[in-house]
Amino acid sequence: MTAKVDFLTSLVTFTERVLTRRKKRRLAQKMKQQAKHWIRDWAEAILWAVCMVLLINQYLFQMYRIPSGSMSGTLEIGDMIFVDKLVYGPELLPGMAKMPGAREARRGEVIVFENPAYLSKGPVFTILQQFVYMATLTLVDIDLDEAGQPRVHYLIKRAIATGGDTVRVVDGEVSFLFQGTSGWVTEREYQKASGFSYPLRRMVKPEDYPSIGSAGRIAARIDMGIIPASSLPAYNPYDELALNRTRLAELAAAYPQDARIVAEDRKIHSGWYVPEGRLFPMGDNRDNSKDARWFGAVSLDKVLGHALFVYWPLGRLGSIR
Repeated sequence: MTAKVDFLTSLVTFTERVLTRRKKRRLAQKMKQQAKHWIRDWAEAILWAVCMVLLINQYLFQMYRIPSGSMSGTLEIGDMIFVDKLVYGPELLPGMAKMPGAREARRGEVIVFENPAYLSKGPVFTILQQFVYMATLTLVDIDLDEAGQPRVHYLIKRAIATGGDTVRVVDGEVSFLFQGTSGWVTEREYQKASGFSYPLRRMVKPEDYPSIGSAGRIAARIDMGIIPASSLPAYNPYDELALNRTRLAELAAAYPQDARIVAEDRKIHSGWYVPEGRLFPMGDNRDNSKDARWFGAVSLDKVLGHALFVYWPLGRLGSIR
């Protein structure tokens, strides 16, 4: 009985010491907090908030502002959207070691990916740039080009084709040659057959293409030095690919020994084959988008997120299809 009483007494004494020590520690922390200058208090709170936002942006969800009209019809300039970073797998560090995701990006999804033309300065600089950008409430961006303009790190487009597909564009209209098939299917036919539709905006009318083709043939003659540059007539400038189509055909016929010109002509007429492990992204506003037609198919490792929904402005609140 005495041993039991001694044990209980020791337990009570130990508990009192622990609680007293805990209370003293909390009181010291409270006094230290009260003695802290309010500017330092605010700075630490902002620092903590910025770090939390950066972690969420890197691994969970990222807020993204639409900077151009390349996705007009689906996403308008100034739209603020949430991007899911988990579904395709986030990067462990910016530009490094992509982690496994729930699945790969699918045909028709609106994706965010690293701009193929972007030259990274390394993960440390990217983290610093994001930290400064967030800490200054988006007022200061240290990732600038030679002209002092923010460099475009990420692009948002629609994945219209996946590995094994071939994509062809004629007069601005897209067609697919799916793996294992022998006939071309237009994008509009595919939308109708699949039941998955998305808006397609055009800035070039069908009646504009004869003049664009004529301008392309004249541009080829200018390249050959046959006629002066001033001979180029006015044409609708939004479909440069259509102009290059006729221009390259003329040049390939004139210089069949030039392997580069012949290869470019063949590619633009035969279409782009999408290798396995890659996607072919294009903007929904087809005549106002620099996309895979210019920089080629994008590796799945560079696909960083799936656009989920617009949260601002409130009048456009809703999911993204």
